[in-house]
Amino acid sequence: MNPRHTRRVLVQVLAGVVELVVVVVTLAYLFQRRLIYLPSSGPVPPAATVLPGARDVRLETGDGLTLGAWYVPAASSDTGADLGVSVLMAPGNAGDRSMRAPLAEALRARGMSVLLLDYRGYGGNPGDPTEEGLALDVRAARSYLVDELNVPPDRVIYFGESLGAAVVSELATEHPPGGMLLRSPFTSLADVAATLYPFLPVRLLLKDRFPVVEHVREVRAPTVVVYGSADSVVPTEQSRAVARAVAGPVTSVEEPGADHNDAVLLDGPRLVDATARLSVRAAG
Repeated sequence: MNPRHTRRVLVQVLAGVVELVVVVVTLAYLFQRRLIYLPSSGPVPPAATVLPGARDVRLETGDGLTLGAWYVPAASSDTGADLGVSVLMAPGNAGDRSMRAPLAEALRARGMSVLLLDYRGYGGNPGDPTEEGLALDVRAARSYLVDELNVPPDRVIYFGESLGAAVVSELATEHPPGGMLLRSPFTSLADVAATLYPFLPVRLLLKDRFPVVEHVREVRAPTVVVYGSADSVVPTEQSRAVARAVAGPVTSVEEPGADHNDAVLLDGPRLVDATARLSVRAAG
């Protein structure tokens, strides 16, 4: 083969590869939030049809959005009394609040009230999810509990599920809770994205960062970190690193063999027990 022709072919191949890489990286940058935020489609049913006694509520965000949420009042606990503690539940990146109903039911049976939040863009809510937007959404949820229902701040427990762990840990730096439970937390969104998309320069591309470790270094509230030892989404070592970084008293609960969305990490007994212990401590 003619050497000049060979060089020309190689140059064309390399140019094609570079063009493909540029296209892939550009698409990843433009559509990254569609990969991060995965709301379910369709309307959310009325709260009482899923959880008897629960009610639909509206949350007003600082940037003018009205979000739908569910408030689930506590049932009598095993000791025969409402603990007077409310759990602010910040979900992960997928689905809607109806998917967290079993956990809310288990928590209220232990004497806790529960506010099931859906972020902007989730559960029929207006807006598009972003890191800044979710921070406003969780503040609206806390304001509903503290300002409208008059729950004392030290009797609010933050419960963050995966991405929600990032949301509530940031909230805790400004508004300390009575306790905080982080379920399957990552150290930062960039860290977990790098494990899921190792072929992309995610640290350069990401618009939303969610630096969980940076936030928990400022949190002195009692904290529980719950995670599975076989998590295929958030590496187990990242959840352990979050636990090590918490400034205040921390307890780790590892579920042996559990993957990210296994039942024991959704509404399992050890998860419920850990939340109940935080609530009893907050109730004082």
